[in-house]
Amino acid sequence: MDNREIAKDVIEALGGRDNVKSVAHCATRLRVMVVDEDKIDKEKAENIEKVKGAFFNSGQYQMIFGTGTVNKIYDEVVALGLPTSTKSEMKTEAAKQGNWFQRSVRTFGDVFVPIIPAIVATGLFMGLRGLLGALGVTLPEDLNVYSQILTDTAFIALPALVVWSTFRVFGGNPVIGIVLGFMLISGSLPNAWAVASGGDVKATVFFDFIPVVGLQGSVLPAFIIGIIGAKFEKFVRKYVPEVLDLLVTPFVTLLVMSILGLFVIGPVFHVVENYILIGTNAILDLPFGLPGLLIGGVHQIIVVSGVHHIFNLLESQLIAHNGSNPFNAIITAAMTAQGAATVAVGVKTKNPKLKALAFPAALSAFLGITEPAIFGVNLRYRKPFFLSLVAGAIGGATASLLGLAGTGFGITIIPGTLLYLNGQLISYLIMVAVSFAAGFMLTYFFGFEDEVEETPVKKSETPALVSDAVEAEEEVLVAPLAGEVLNLDAVSDPVFASGALGKGVAIKPSEQAVYAPVDGKVEVAFETGHAFAIRSVNGAEVLIHIGIDTVSMAGTGFDAKVTVGQMVNKGDLLATFDSAKISEAGLDDTTMVIVTNSTDYQSVSVLAQGQVASGQDLLAVK
Repeated sequence: MDNREIAKDVIEALGGRDNVKSVAHCATRLRVMVVDEDKIDKEKAENIEKVKGAFFNSGQYQMIFGTGTVNKIYDEVVALGLPTSTKSEMKTEAAKQGNWFQRSVRTFGDVFVPIIPAIVATGLFMGLRGLLGALGVTLPEDLNVYSQILTDTAFIALPALVVWSTFRVFGGNPVIGIVLGFMLISGSLPNAWAVASGGDVKATVFFDFIPVVGLQGSVLPAFIIGIIGAKFEKFVRKYVPEVLDLLVTPFVTLLVMSILGLFVIGPVFHVVENYILIGTNAILDLPFGLPGLLIGGVHQIIVVSGVHHIFNLLESQLIAHNGSNPFNAIITAAMTAQGAATVAVGVKTKNPKLKALAFPAALSAFLGITEPAIFGVNLRYRKPFFLSLVAGAIGGATASLLGLAGTGFGITIIPGTLLYLNGQLISYLIMVAVSFAAGFMLTYFFGFEDEVEETPVKKSETPALVSDAVEAEEEVLVAPLAGEVLNLDAVSDPVFASGALGKGVAIKPSEQAVYAPVDGKVEVAFETGHAFAIRSVNGAEVLIHIGIDTVSMAGTGFDAKVTVGQMVNKGDLLATFDSAKISEAGLDDTTMVIVTNSTDYQSVSVLAQGQVASGQDLLAVK
């Protein structure tokens, strides 16, 4: 089937031209905004030739074609009449999708996701401290103080982090936000936990009737203060002459918002937060495993709806106030069941395309990202998804009956093990085993009937420059940049993490220049400078993708040094980039190095771990 016919099938599967608002593409995916999601024939879309997977993400329907191919399909669908937009315009439009509740929850996610790494690290410190206690190890006084610094600081500073991140999301100056946040937990104020303990520490009474304490551990008040503060700062800046902006705007913002935060918003929403916490704890304290049964059974439905980020608020409250997080164990059960159902599909199917999609998607799920498993496999066949919900309920009930509660949030299943080192590890492993067994067996025996085997996946249509007999010859790819080598499944983008584009690794950069990993021809070189594809002289097709979603930066911070069709040698400079600008855009500079025609080879092996220098052996294809 030629690309024009594929493009026609794509349009038909999307519900026709009238159902498409706009189409754009990045290095690997066709990204489509549609009028009505229900008009998409998802089964047809996923089975179109050259489509490696399709799913909804961030309000867009994304169809994975891979490097080079996506450009050709994009040109064809545009030629057939689909309207276009830039990816940044599409991202802005996607943010408007959904009802007010869905948009609000997405905002929760935007605020809390940047904070999660600090909470994860602190949770791991808590787990290690708990492990030492379980082993009967008593730390010397100085090391005990140090361990408290490691475990307590992030939660003491949590309101400041929330205000900072909320200012960032709502367009305020994040530095003003974090200063305001630290004012709310100033050492000059009575510590909220000390006051709540009922000891000698009392609230400070302002104006003879307003009791004020620090907001240590408070999340909702900090979030509301951040929203109002960011909007107020922008309001003030609109009316202050530019020459006075540097002096007047921060002064007025901090003065007004500190008054509102300490005397109005803080006290009011602290009460609201306490009621939410009381209600959450009441649900989690239900007997007979009911909390896990209910939450574990519906969690993945909530993920499909896109509003699961609301749990970030609840989990951060639980950690800050209780020091433990039962939610984490329950949602771990639900995610384990989802991954297990995907494994069952992969084991049972004889369809090579589905098998190649199922196992990487399952691995992604076991590392905490279930979207590839949900949208790429289980929801497509319906029964595996719904039976995984049953298994999630069984696993969740097990978690509740065992009294499991993590020391943090943001990581689950395999990496989440580290949150249960405080004497809960055996119980955690039992819960994961129960969830996996239930998800696998229900799906394998009752949830999936294999289809008629499809035509095997074709090898790359691009001819090798020398020979197609790559199986017998090993080719070594060198690292295109210096940094820390990461497993591909550890990156936050579900498409890269699932392995749908091929095998490879990711590199967290320590330098800001990218070099050719092989001798070959530049097949793709985006004008934005964020992604390149090189076909080696031996036929390996190598994608170098700088950062995640960096196409939205429209070239800012990137400087491409090569063009399409250019021959390059190992070590030739492909591009330079500015990690600081990527960070300012709220994006991740982790760089993917992927052999996109991995199926043409017997193996793709990783040759380097930890820190790697540019030019050092990285991957071997054979």
